[in-house]
Amino acid sequence: MFCDTKGIRLAYDDQGTGLPLVFLHAFPLNRSMWTPQTTALSRRFRTIAVDLRGHGESDAPLWAFSLEDYADDVCALLDHLVIPQAVLVGLSMGGYVGFAFSRKYGSRLKGLVLADTRAQADSPEGRTGRFNLAQTAYGKGTDAVADIMLPKLLGPTSLTQKPELVEYVRNTIHHTPVSGILVDLMAMANRPDSVAHLRTLACPTLVVVGQEDHTTPLADAQVMATGIPGARLAVIPAAGHLSNLEQPEVFNDLVRNFVEELRAAGD
Repeated sequence: MFCDTKGIRLAYDDQGTGLPLVFLHAFPLNRSMWTPQTTALSRRFRTIAVDLRGHGESDAPLWAFSLEDYADDVCALLDHLVIPQAVLVGLSMGGYVGFAFSRKYGSRLKGLVLADTRAQADSPEGRTGRFNLAQTAYGKGTDAVADIMLPKLLGPTSLTQKPELVEYVRNTIHHTPVSGILVDLMAMANRPDSVAHLRTLACPTLVVVGQEDHTTPLADAQVMATGIPGARLAVIPAAGHLSNLEQPEVFNDLVRNFVEELRAAGD
């Protein structure tokens, strides 16, 4: 399905009924990374997975967009689907979009799941790394990006024991438009620090991190879990940065239980 906003076409999947969960994918992947979640959780909830601009089947214009623009896209999708409030589930870059969304559209949040992400802005070294990766993407293409990103996205357990998952991630990065990669990198490098913003988050929040995540490690998750009032923290064993794909059953149980509690509290 497709939704148009500000001249950009966004692709999304919409399954199930009930409390809406909106899934925001990681860099440099697309909405297909949420298939294990939408397949399982759509039996109890309404699941919506969107291709952020520059990814999957969404348009991929090359321009100086911000993560706030991505958040505007998510809000436009909610408006298109006539959803007043939803639970956002954001992993890595999807978590950054969740922070941007919470700043501008906090009243639209029923709950928030922040998975394998961080509240801090990029360090100077982090910004340099994004600049270098952008040059690699522009000069050498997506296969070179995949070579760099795979050890950052998957933990050692998955890299050695899950060849099909490794191939899925590599193939997904291969098909990501270079323009989308460049825009993402600039948007993430320029995102504001969200540490002070944490205490303003009023909705129930679940923080999830893979035990083998060295890209946004446990220490980053603890910053969010202690900074957000009432947040809870869950660590997933034998999972790296893409914890939802590396241990989907554990991830699904965490989200299911969190949303069931939300639903019960609202009844």
